[in-house]
Amino acid sequence: MENIAAGTTRHAHYQIAYHLVWIPKYRRKVLVSEVEAECKRLIAECCEKHRIKILALETDIDHVHLLVSAPPRRSPAWIVNLVKGYTSRFLRERFPKLKKTCGKERLWTSAYYVGTAGTVSTETIRRYINECQGK
Repeated sequence: MENIAAGTTRHAHYQIAYHLVWIPKYRRKVLVSEVEAECKRLIAECCEKHRIKILALETDIDHVHLLVSAPPRRSPAWIVNLVKGYTSRFLRERFPKLKKTCGKERLWTSAYYVGTAGTVSTETIRRYINECQGK
């Protein structure tokens, strides 16, 4: 079965999945109805433009969960900052009330969570490396 987090570039084969989570400034509960729908649409648009594969996307009223696969040259920090910047700009343009709720400059806090997801555990990789030593 094909792994949906796998991909290739000209110089690499990769299997990378990043779980990204971020929140609006002041943890405001702004991701509802039209704002939520537009946020998801903008995230999908941004990821498609930059060849980042969305594996899962969900929002709650005060945070976004995004699971993506991207080439190794794209760091998690680059990805999350790209998506947060893109969505912040267009959401604040489309919904001016967000500027009052979350501030004029940014919609999202500068903080975020990132975790990686893989098909094998760290222990399995460690064992593989140790077994291959000296061969």
